[in-house]
Amino acid sequence: MDPSGGPRPVISFLSDYGLDDEFVGVCKAVIAGIAPTARVIDIAHNVAPHDVRGGALTLVRAVQYLPGGVVLAVVDPGVATDRRLVAVEVERSVLVGPDNGLLAPAVAMLGGARRVVALTNEEYHLQAPGPTFAGRDVMAPVAAVVANGVPLSGLGEEVDPLGLVPGTVSLPHEDDAGIAGEVWWVDRFGNCQLNIDPAQLGARGGEVGGPVEVRIGGETRLARWVTSYAEARPAELVVLVDSYGLLSLAFDRRSAAEECGVHAGSGVTLEVPRRGPSIPVHPAS
Repeated sequence: MDPSGGPRPVISFLSDYGLDDEFVGVCKAVIAGIAPTARVIDIAHNVAPHDVRGGALTLVRAVQYLPGGVVLAVVDPGVATDRRLVAVEVERSVLVGPDNGLLAPAVAMLGGARRVVALTNEEYHLQAPGPTFAGRDVMAPVAAVVANGVPLSGLGEEVDPLGLVPGTVSLPHEDDAGIAGEVWWVDRFGNCQLNIDPAQLGARGGEVGGPVEVRIGGETRLARWVTSYAEARPAELVVLVDSYGLLSLAFDRRSAAEECGVHAGSGVTLEVPRRGPSIPVHPAS
């Protein structure tokens, strides 16, 4: 409970700072100094450095499960340039971060922006010895004052929500050759989430238990559509619906990313064989 007797405010924090340096701890210390009753949820801090796309995808996967409150997202390769820092009001939350495409997919997931302000009021910023740590000096203190109840109108001038930089999240496309998508995310187990909805594969005749052709580069592998990792036979590539409702490539207790030689951003095409399995399964090396 905060001193007023209400629930403790929540700040959910995502960054590419990693945990080897003091950056995350310092930002959380700044928050604690301004909003001592706020509870901080660490979404992730091992987003690849400067990977706005990866950060946006991590955030959009997580944001639907976060409690209402403040979301602080910092993946900011344009730090110390004229890129804009913003606070975006959505239905139950305020998202604070750089306007570089990082926030846009999450904003859309949460129903769209109701109001956007640029973080230009320096009253709520720390005095900065240098301009290259805006997470500490601008975004963390702003997230904290928002958690304390400062209205968005006090943070800076309002800007057009339609002017937010769109995300760079790719969408699949279909043609006679199949559904051409890409790997959106490789988790720590090596499972490869694709940007392909299972309904798309189902519409082409795919079904659980049936074969799926997986084309990566110039190589075609035969996979099987299953419902769990444990259904995969030894060295068998499988396709399954993951916990976010998208298709993923997987092996049972092995890394699909390593076995298939893919990473986030790799192109993958799926198709349902027209006459049943007609190509050999590539054994894992």
